Amino acid sequence: MSQYYNSNRTRNLYDAKSEQSFCLSRSKIDLFLECPRCFYMDRKLGVARPPGFPFALNSAVDKLLKLEFDAHRLNGTKHPLIEKYGVDAKPIPHEQLDDWRQNFVGVRYLHKPTNLTIFGAIDDLWQNSNGEYIVVDYKSTSKAEVITALDKDWQDGYKRQMEVYQWLLRQNGYKVSNTGYFVYCNGNTDKKAFDAKLEFNITLIPYEGNDSWIDKTIADIHLCLGSDVIPQANGDCDYCSYHNAVKEIEK
Repeated sequence: MSQYYNSNRTRNLYDAKSEQSFCLSRSKIDLFLECPRCFYMDRKLGVARPPGFPFALNSAVDKLLKLEFDAHRLNGTKHPLIEKYGVDAKPIPHEQLDDWRQNFVGVRYLHKPTNLTIFGAIDDLWQNSNGEYIVVDYKSTSKAEVITALDKDWQDGYKRQMEVYQWLLRQNGYKVSNTGYFVYCNGNTDKKAFDAKLEFNITLIPYEGNDSWIDKTIADIHLCLGSDVIPQANGDCDYCSYHNAVKEIEK
């Protein structure tokens, strides 16, 4: 068996009889919206989708951005990118920020009606002059076009990600701006030589979040997990399409 994949997981599965809260990450909420069948197989039956390999370069960009913004956080100054775009914000310290940034820790909230603990790890936290917290997410890619907006269908997940983070902070009692920001780093490939360095064009993209969908989605997830019936697959799910195609050939 691959060291990256366990096809028959027996831990961290939903049990309706357990009084202990079941933890549900932001990414698993997105999985439910993408395909309820894949979500159910993963969270209740222990058969997850095969994972992709981690994007080490993206992680390196995230780490360097955090170090860069943390320097301004420590000094109480605005980052040049914030000044360039004229944003009323600056990186601010918070005693829980280190925890909120950790995968599998993150910002957490117990949704009492369902006994589900929702969590997600943020990249950065800014604050405006009104005292509102601003959720910031880092993204990195390498595209030919200049990235100035989240206008692709596959970027809808980025928007939901932002909204879950905003919702989590609000549930913890914080005053949160509806406007979050994506620090989007686009790798530049039009240089004449590599010269042992990769340069990025960086844009700051505002996004007006709306978290009104989240409570109903959590309730739907709770109903899904509590059922003994495997849900129907989303017709657009490539994983389920592959699984069905294999079954047909095996017949």
